[in-house]
Amino acid sequence: MRLLLVEDDNHVAGALSAILSRHGFQVTHARSGEEALTALLPAGGPPFGVVLLDLGLPDQDGYEVCGKIRARTAVPVIMVTARADVRSRIHGLNLGADDYVVKPYDTGELLARIHAVARRNQPGDADGAAPAPGTLVLGTVRVELPTRRVSVDGEVVALTRKEFDLLALLVQRPGVVFRREQIISEVWRTSWEGTGRTLEVHVASLRSKLRRPALIETVRGVGYRLVDPAA
Repeated sequence: MRLLLVEDDNHVAGALSAILSRHGFQVTHARSGEEALTALLPAGGPPFGVVLLDLGLPDQDGYEVCGKIRARTAVPVIMVTARADVRSRIHGLNLGADDYVVKPYDTGELLARIHAVARRNQPGDADGAAPAPGTLVLGTVRVELPTRRVSVDGEVVALTRKEFDLLALLVQRPGVVFRREQIISEVWRTSWEGTGRTLEVHVASLRSKLRRPALIETVRGVGYRLVDPAA
């Protein structure tokens, strides 16, 4: 698979390119937004399978670059950034990013995410078409982040605002354990004290509405993580 790595730090790009190459990727490195957009121009060769896009670029904001990429092509885009808050993630996904990875990240997780977005964007989804940008498919559960729409087995599921925000946080990083304090901070914008029961109630409600109790796993003494059925 051809992969476009958009990263202005040569040291980071060099190390990551070496790892990706060892795993069979043909990596093209772009150091700025303009270089990335130029690299995506049709050149007669095989198209890129995935774009890894850092948001801190020297010439223009990574969000802006993502919007321009999405206007030109349907290539999957994974944003890679230190901006960890939920609003930044949702903003990136609304612009058309397919996934959002927060630094520092585990290399194995990044590789899994690259393969996951590549699979999602291949023809042959359950309805015969590739998911739209910002749509995450976990078995028969489909989460459309830009429209805040969730469906199970093709049937739309009505979630409250906080239930969706909680699911959106977990679904963007399957397999990653989120501490209870972190979830409360990012979803409820408050401290853990006195809010723990609220989180438990919302998790129980999500499990019931999604009809997949095992999808959200309790990590005893730590927090919760979303289990990818394909993992």
